[in-house]
Amino acid sequence: MSSLEMINTAKAMVANDKGLLAMDESNPTCNKRFAALEIPQTEELRCAYREMIVTTTGLNESISGAILYDETVRQHLKNGTSFVKVLTDAGIIPGIKVDAGAKDMAGHAGEKITEGLDGLRDRLKEYAQMGLRFAKWRAVIAVGNGIPTRACVEANAQALARYAALCQEAGLVPIVEPEMLMNGDHTIERCFEVTEEVLHVVFEQLYAQGVMFEGMILKPNMVVPGLACPIQVSVDEVADATVKCLLRVVPAAVPGIAFLSGGQSAELASARLNAMNIRFKSQLPWALAFSFARAIQQPALEIWHGKEANVSEAQQALYHRAKCNQAARRGEYIAATMDKPQENIL
Repeated sequence: MSSLEMINTAKAMVANDKGLLAMDESNPTCNKRFAALEIPQTEELRCAYREMIVTTTGLNESISGAILYDETVRQHLKNGTSFVKVLTDAGIIPGIKVDAGAKDMAGHAGEKITEGLDGLRDRLKEYAQMGLRFAKWRAVIAVGNGIPTRACVEANAQALARYAALCQEAGLVPIVEPEMLMNGDHTIERCFEVTEEVLHVVFEQLYAQGVMFEGMILKPNMVVPGLACPIQVSVDEVADATVKCLLRVVPAAVPGIAFLSGGQSAELASARLNAMNIRFKSQLPWALAFSFARAIQQPALEIWHGKEANVSEAQQALYHRAKCNQAARRGEYIAATMDKPQENIL
């Protein structure tokens, strides 16, 4: 793709109040989620699960793009049609996770560095030839006593920037995902501080590597307290803190911010995104969208349970959660009427 094509693709990924479906779980992660529901952990069932997702009627009404895993881009429907073609024919832009996962960072206990730069140029070339139009790389930042260190932040930011530059060289739109983990007892104020620092360093490195901001998507965490923090906050407080933080560090040239769900419940992730769009949508230079995995998939996975007989009902649940998040982009999500009543929706 040319620069103009990448810019247009990035815009299309956050257009029409749609968002991204992250279905890029690695095989170990997918197997772990299957195991929790006592679903056999086989390639055949992983393929069947992903077929259930990509063949969901109407998914393109609220999903603009789907992030796939290397195994998935090589899988097919039972009739032989590739998943990539199924998505493309439905008007859903196919993309690919390209990092090799977060590994322990040498000399920095409790911190991770994402690997996968070796051979990335050749892999990106292959993916582009397969019809994929964007890629994703996730950096993991833990928040705790004395962490993150500057060394961890800078190392991950540099890797994200190098990956993004390679993507654009190959004509792929990079999704840049620096994730502050929700694990821990840190306050929302501490999450704000760390998120601001990390994003500041990430954009410094992206600029240094010559990444075109108009042809990328940012996939950050929301600014939230740690799961073990004794002081949890309202949906509106999360919305205020998140947008305030992003306005400080994200260039206006970036077309869209597609939040990760990061372990939030499906309903809470939707409610927080909804609050941001109600309060700030008309004032912001970039779109506030979603790039959720479990927050869209989990209800469907629990219904499907590895059984062909449950596919239709599971697809209905997947479609519903995707539509809920489209409503959240419009500031029209009301949990009390769109979902069954949920606890912990503040």
